[in-house]
Amino acid sequence: MKGIFVILDGLGDLPHKLLNEQTPLEAAQTPNMDFLAARGELGYVHPVKPGFIPESDEAIVSLFGNDLISSTRGQLEARGTDLKLTRGDLAIRANFATIDNLNSGNILDRRVGRTLTTEEAIILAKALNKIKMPCEFVFKPTVQHRGALVFRGGFSDNFLGNDYTYIQGKNESINKVQRCKPLDDDENTQYTVNLVNEFLERAFEVLNNHPINLERIRKGLMPANYLMLRGAGIEPPKLKQYKKWISANYMPLEIGFSSVSGMKNYSFEYPRLEGIDSYENLWKGLRRACKHSINVLKKNLKRADYLYIHLKETDTSGHDNKPFEKKLMLEYIDITLFKYLRSVAPQNKIKILVTGDHSTPCKLKAHSADPVPVLFYNCSENPVAKKFCEKECKNGSLGKIMGKEILKKVGFAK
Repeated sequence: MKGIFVILDGLGDLPHKLLNEQTPLEAAQTPNMDFLAARGELGYVHPVKPGFIPESDEAIVSLFGNDLISSTRGQLEARGTDLKLTRGDLAIRANFATIDNLNSGNILDRRVGRTLTTEEAIILAKALNKIKMPCEFVFKPTVQHRGALVFRGGFSDNFLGNDYTYIQGKNESINKVQRCKPLDDDENTQYTVNLVNEFLERAFEVLNNHPINLERIRKGLMPANYLMLRGAGIEPPKLKQYKKWISANYMPLEIGFSSVSGMKNYSFEYPRLEGIDSYENLWKGLRRACKHSINVLKKNLKRADYLYIHLKETDTSGHDNKPFEKKLMLEYIDITLFKYLRSVAPQNKIKILVTGDHSTPCKLKAHSADPVPVLFYNCSENPVAKKFCEKECKNGSLGKIMGKEILKKVGFAK
């Protein structure tokens, strides 16, 4: 194997008062990442471009050298499940969410408080799929509050979904239910928007009165009574091909991206959320993901040229303003995955690139346009002590990198 690309989701952060004005990465004890940093170079990357706040799909697409117009979130998300898409099918990323009602339209939580169990999501999805619409559709629950929604037929994707969280230039949070809005005057676009808005209204009626949600309310939990939609797409993604790469990914977005990019993906079924402790579930997922990544590397050390590993859990702690949790996750990743990488990379002359798809500062509880730290282990035999963190990376020899150029910069792509 020539190289390994590790993306730690939401890695970048800002100083936090609970960590004595350090970032989680600065505060974390990461001897194995620091070992690699000492034998390599540091820098920082703008995953898309300076000032741009990327969604995960935009960042990944860019980091692998593609233009943003090459794909959509909905298409990648749906292709990371067992759903089969044909040209013209409208694929959309969905979240179960909580609102008070459609009249006042207050969004209480975009992720149902992260307490929606796997079984509840499956049951609610079955109810949604019974809604009568003038076209075929399917709603597929994936992990925790996430899902994919596909309308079968010839539709337009030139519209804004009702989830405005990631709209560029929006500095304030929009906490009111929005309708999907057309971005052109085309008749098909208007028809599509009307159809999707009608579905959202019917979905609320079904979900709000569902026994699952009535029982959740009785228990003092938020009901999963609404859907937040974004990233609509009808065209199959047109991405650069990485035939000599393999990937060890387990979330629908990354599975879909890897598949469309020509990689052979090795996955595992994410642990089911069975109680209301989403972080117990996340830790189970993280432990399994690190073990899985190590096993994939062991089996393919002599078979593949490059390996792409993406760990999701560090992003969640950023969204939830849990700096200690993010620090602990980074430390766990270091003593498991990176301990193994440290043991095999030097003797096999494997280069390692580590960064994030975007920054998710805990105190912002959202993605930001802040650059993301980069570590490139290049097998240097003249170590210079370094700490892999935002502060040192901003002064590192790699300097500033645009996301689209990073693989070329380190020799992982031509």
